[in-house]
Amino acid sequence: QVQLVESGGGLVRAGGSLRLSCVASESGFSFDTMGWYRQAPGNQREMVALSRRWGSNNYADSVVGRFTISRDNPKNTVYLQMNGLKTDDTAVYYCVANQRQVDYWGQGTQVTVSS
Repeated sequence: QVQLVESGGGLVRAGGSLRLSCVASESGFSFDTMGWYRQAPGNQREMVALSRRWGSNNYADSVVGRFTISRDNPKNTVYLQMNGLKTDDTAVYYCVANQRQVDYWGQGTQVTVSS
């Protein structure tokens, strides 16, 4: 069973930055996709950023130009650098990894952006 452990969440003021990390229990090379979703209270879980195995990335429109996803396969880790944070970015952020068409999820890390 693949395990994903997130870290790096916290409380930050609007305009600030945070970097989330997610470490997988298996080699990063084994995942077709690694990335991040988020869920704010009362909202559905939404895609934030995804990194494909061979290098292409996808971002939600709301984070383009502010967030950057990166992946270090030898370290089994995917990162989310978040700059220019807004109060609307407040949510629980979940790491996701896809392996042979199965999605695995982390437990989530809270990001709170204050005004």
